[in-house]
Amino acid sequence: MLHALLLAALLVGPTDPPAKAPATKLPVRITRPRTGGGPVGLADSVVIEKRAHRLTLYHMGRPIRSYLVALGGNPVGDKLSAGDRRTPEGLFSIEGRNAHSDYHLSLRISYPDAAHRQRAEALGVDPGGNIMIHGLPNGKGSVGAYHRTADWTNGCVALTDEEIEELWSVVPIGTPVLITP
Repeated sequence: MLHALLLAALLVGPTDPPAKAPATKLPVRITRPRTGGGPVGLADSVVIEKRAHRLTLYHMGRPIRSYLVALGGNPVGDKLSAGDRRTPEGLFSIEGRNAHSDYHLSLRISYPDAAHRQRAEALGVDPGGNIMIHGLPNGKGSVGAYHRTADWTNGCVALTDEEIEELWSVVPIGTPVLITP
């Protein structure tokens, strides 16, 4: 637990609440289904499995690359409101790219969708927004794969700087993103 608190302080700063460690220990390993370097062609879909802490890129229905990720600091369950530190669940798309983010590159996910807005309205809360797939905070890239030992984001999906660079090069705007429990 101490390493999770130290990691949280390093990544999100001392004013943010401490991040919770995931229930299972995650191996620090990237699966590369293809040999000879990076993915061939563009990814045509992205699947994020929250329980497995895994993001997989697909091309024509076949997985081309998988990455282990960190999620929101409260990863179980769908996002309900701003500030709940949950990563949303559902079918979204990549709706923007930010090369000048506070994190090393970011791909904006189209959250909240109509269903999340309606549920938040019914609950009388703000659904939140600015959910991204991003790298590490600028200047913190040396943390590398260690960042995956705790869920530390405010609801985003985080990769290493090298991994987000790979995604950036193969995931265009409009790519569907499925986030499962």
